[in-house]
Amino acid sequence: MRAYEVQKGTTTLDGLRAVQRPDPQPGHGEVLVRVRAVSLNYRDHLIVTGRYFGGPVSRDVIPVSDGAGEVLSIGPGVTRFKPTDRVAGTFLQTGGALGVPLDGMLAETVVLNEDGLVSIPLGLSFEEAATLPCAAVTAWNALMVAGNRV
Repeated sequence: MRAYEVQKGTTTLDGLRAVQRPDPQPGHGEVLVRVRAVSLNYRDHLIVTGRYFGGPVSRDVIPVSDGAGEVLSIGPGVTRFKPTDRVAGTFLQTGGALGVPLDGMLAETVVLNEDGLVSIPLGLSFEEAATLPCAAVTAWNALMVAGNRV
């Protein structure tokens, strides 16, 4: 599959490279998603330029935390999704956040745990849904939680 990687130790945009990786396969409790849209956040820029928490990445990593797509296949034990379902990845997964420390969404296909996915609401495009996981939840929190303190 085609993907983009932030190369280990990079501190410039020149360290973002198009690569070929083996096609991922879902294991137990995992879902294979064909990525249809991603959205960029300031965090993604900081990761590529080595200015995110912890400095430059310590391994080659697929960036971008926010993305949406359609389920291609499911692994054993998956009960919440089926092929053709429209889904978005959640920012936090088991083991950390997408894009760092985990591989992110800037790839043709990704494998995520079924608990790290949400269904895309009817009426939203893949592009619209791809803006929800990090940026939209941050804005909602600022307006509805932090901005509502009495």
